[in-house]
Amino acid sequence: MKILFLTDNFPPEVNAPATRTYEHAQEWIKNGAEVTIITCAPNFPHGKIYDGYKNKLYQKTNMDGIEVIRVWSYVTANSGFVKRVLDYVSFAFMAFWIGLFQKYDIIIATSPQFFTTWAGWGLSKIRRKPWIFELRDLWPESIKTVGAMKQGIAIDILEKIELALYRDATRVVAVTDAFKTNLIKRGIDAKKIDVITNGSNLDLFYPRIKNPELLKRYGLENKFIIGYIGTHGLAHSLDFIVRSIAKIKDPQIHFIFVGDGAMKNTVLTIAQELGIENATFLDPVSKDLVPEYLSLCDISLAPLKKEENFKTVIPSKIFEASAMQKPTLLGVEGQAQEIIEYYNAGLCFEPENEKDFIEKVILLKENDSIYQNLQSGCEKLAKAYNRKVLAKQMLSVLTASLFNK
Repeated sequence: MKILFLTDNFPPEVNAPATRTYEHAQEWIKNGAEVTIITCAPNFPHGKIYDGYKNKLYQKTNMDGIEVIRVWSYVTANSGFVKRVLDYVSFAFMAFWIGLFQKYDIIIATSPQFFTTWAGWGLSKIRRKPWIFELRDLWPESIKTVGAMKQGIAIDILEKIELALYRDATRVVAVTDAFKTNLIKRGIDAKKIDVITNGSNLDLFYPRIKNPELLKRYGLENKFIIGYIGTHGLAHSLDFIVRSIAKIKDPQIHFIFVGDGAMKNTVLTIAQELGIENATFLDPVSKDLVPEYLSLCDISLAPLKKEENFKTVIPSKIFEASAMQKPTLLGVEGQAQEIIEYYNAGLCFEPENEKDFIEKVILLKENDSIYQNLQSGCEKLAKAYNRKVLAKQMLSVLTASLFNK
């Protein structure tokens, strides 16, 4: 099977879509598939091209057996609605034209960059190939949630296009059961929707001791460390977190924030204004270094804003943390909370509830019995969401879609 995969994000970018796509492609190749990725020059989240790359019209490389084609796009930071739309549209346009000249049996186009799925649809029609809509986010609903747009004519039109794409796709692969439920309620046939959640690479993420060199470098010896590693985006409520930790008086409790994004400067400004001393803010690190930084943590933090739409979201960091037996302090309601509570792999606080957040932080630090039980739950959760197993499940979906077309 020859697979064409359209995605805005791909390594060396380290966000969840890039990691999922790369690790899935690796497993598909091991199982006999040929994979071509069409993506853009790595630039997330600052809109600055990574060292060693250029924003060229067309460039082809091979990454660990994956044929990677990088195309030109309008590059901008992950902030500012109009510029981001131009970014997404330009990539979709280029991916469509370059995709016309590739050889493949099936197409996958992944959201949340909604226009990428338009390119998948267009290629499917012209080349008469089946296509898969990989649903990572309910866009355009999510842009309303973060306040980028309000309900109006533009949103109404985009939502009609969204539903038309779901109906046209050979299959929809959603990353959460809640996404599937949402689509069914909106009239999409349940039989064409599969759920392949995110998971963790157990070869990369596994229990290990805290890295002593990093502890010393950042002055974190003898601290109870709560870490947030990932995108500092508009949805992640990190401004709330920083304001809350300013009120935690225990000098042993320390927070680390590793990453970058649209809210990074805002968060740093808040921390400076409040004179926060119990938090360390670090630049993003490559994917292979994430486990070393996660090893420093006693607790992995996974918050989102208190919005109805986020009840359908499952932060991928809960799987990686669990694989390393790091309990999650989760500030997300809905399906993510159900998973954490089912496996007893962490504690949940009400999103943007300062009192609840601080109480859960102190409980995790002071109650060894609860902490050890949560570590056992982490092990069970990680085994249930093994990325290799999930990748094979998705390959089965692709195979069935190819032969049923």
